[in-house]
Amino acid sequence: MKILVPTDFSELSEKALAVANKFAKLMGGTVTPFHSHIPISELDEPYALGMSSQMYQDFEEIENSLTDRLKQLAEEHVDKGILKKPIVMMGNPAQSIVDTSEEFDYIVMSTHGRTGFSRFLLGSVAEKVLRLAHTPVLIVENESEVDDFKKILVTTDFSDNAASAYPYARQIAEKSGADLDLVHVVSFDQFEEEDEESISISDIREKRIKLVEKEYFHSLKGEVNSMVIISQDSPHEAIFNHVNDNEYNLIVMATVGRTGINYLMMGSTTANLVRHVKTAVLSINPKRDKK
Repeated sequence: MKILVPTDFSELSEKALAVANKFAKLMGGTVTPFHSHIPISELDEPYALGMSSQMYQDFEEIENSLTDRLKQLAEEHVDKGILKKPIVMMGNPAQSIVDTSEEFDYIVMSTHGRTGFSRFLLGSVAEKVLRLAHTPVLIVENESEVDDFKKILVTTDFSDNAASAYPYARQIAEKSGADLDLVHVVSFDQFEEEDEESISISDIREKRIKLVEKEYFHSLKGEVNSMVIISQDSPHEAIFNHVNDNEYNLIVMATVGRTGINYLMMGSTTANLVRHVKTAVLSINPKRDKK
């Protein structure tokens, strides 16, 4: 199993290396540190005005310097036996990560944790990778306590997209011996009022989630619980509240992989959770899933 870990040399990206080290040891994998550099000569002309020719960088010298720095940083957080040679590329960070990840099984990376309108408007490298990468993306925050991945939350809306995340959750739970909660949200904002129809739908989904539990997770050694959360909040708000009330080491869920203005305007449950939770989130893009 090959794990790619993008870093910008910040403390948060150091956290990603440490989590990747734990994940690689659990899964029997290797860790490859990665950095993408945008050279000064690619800046728009107005930003480059006043710079001497010496400011333009010797790409080979910069690449060697960054590779040495990346190797030194990774060695501080990753066991030598599973650490692979660093990769340094020139270009747009998000696209470079997506392109490089084609040859990897997982991406482990941090987000700078911006909140509020500015982040919603501008997005982040992590959110772009979430939308575009076919490779599963494990997002960690500085506060993420992955421990040994002993408590896992899996979300489902019973779609084929959601089902694409089940094998990943099952594999991690099998390796770690984790307890696993399978959760579905019935949001009453989907209904005009809490009438008999909505209650009936809740009952149907209770039965359905039990079937999913039995079909996909019955063989796990750890405790498995399935539950339907009935809420007046949106699905991501309901899951956020549930996560706040329970201590999980990992959330596993699929993202529908929307792109463009619809994604920016609407977001997704996965992206909204990544923006707000402290728990590590493993996102599976079903439209690009290789398995």
